[in-house]
Amino acid sequence: MPFPAFVAPSARSGKVILACVLSSVCAASIFSPHRAKHAVDQDDAAGAQSASLNREAADTTRQAPPAPEPQPVVKSATIKSSFAEAAQRLGLDGRTTALLAHAFSGEIDFRRDLKPGNTISLVVDPPEGNDAAQEPASTPLAVRIATGTSSHDLFLYRNLEGKPFYYTKDGASTTPAFARYPLAYERVSSDFSLRRLDPVTHQWQSHDGVDLAAPAGTPVHATARGTVSFIGRQTGYGKVIVLRNPPPYQTVFAHLSRFAKGLHRGAQVQRGQVIGYVGSTGWATGPHLHYEVHVDAVPKDPLTVALPGNDPLDATERVQFAKEADRLEALL
Repeated sequence: MPFPAFVAPSARSGKVILACVLSSVCAASIFSPHRAKHAVDQDDAAGAQSASLNREAADTTRQAPPAPEPQPVVKSATIKSSFAEAAQRLGLDGRTTALLAHAFSGEIDFRRDLKPGNTISLVVDPPEGNDAAQEPASTPLAVRIATGTSSHDLFLYRNLEGKPFYYTKDGASTTPAFARYPLAYERVSSDFSLRRLDPVTHQWQSHDGVDLAAPAGTPVHATARGTVSFIGRQTGYGKVIVLRNPPPYQTVFAHLSRFAKGLHRGAQVQRGQVIGYVGSTGWATGPHLHYEVHVDAVPKDPLTVALPGNDPLDATERVQFAKEADRLEALL
């Protein structure tokens, strides 16, 4: 159908009419329903793509979950010849081995109580680095020595200066104010007894201490700090030293061959100090130390009497320490 004729008053107005006609045709073509729908679909697709990109960007910026915290490592060794030898196989250095030997000294006599086949178990911090297997073990967080009939557990505690100590699960010190044994002895030649036939007098009477057989001249150490309340000879005891230790304790060392130089009544001695030497003076059938522990003036079996500890944890520390000990104990 031909366009309607328009009367153009001038060439200028004709140009205007033609521009308007062409503009209407273009507008009708651009904004047709088909093209409008296509444009909307393109916008939706672009919006979906933009949303997807935004989600991907958000995913990449979202923090990854933290890696699981490394868990402590448990190591065990069977004793073949000695505690030191087993500790070396576990990777412990000499300083740590000595620390543990001292910590257990109030619980175990390593020479008498440890035997081949007993086990030592450690809980240590996880190693670091690629050569972790070659690294020495860190200071153990927990240690168990199983002797077959019983086991002894100790747990690490560090003070404010970072110095390591070991305590039992209930927070008791394992370094007692008293050492259990005053010398390196070979055997118990006579036990503590309320009634014993005396081998010299052949009379039944109490034996208020233990006899620890050892070669003549073996050094005898004070088992706790104290003051010398008696030094000299007594019938039956021969050369004897009596120490007044922190109340309510007193210790007696008899049948000595000689006293340490400079020792006298009223002298102060420290735990571990040599005070005399094994002999067989007095009523003795051979060289040995007769050793007594009195609590409130009552003789007690030195091998089983409860001994006081050093520097126990306070109540608040003890509660926190017990919780951590429970966690570590479950790993042993």
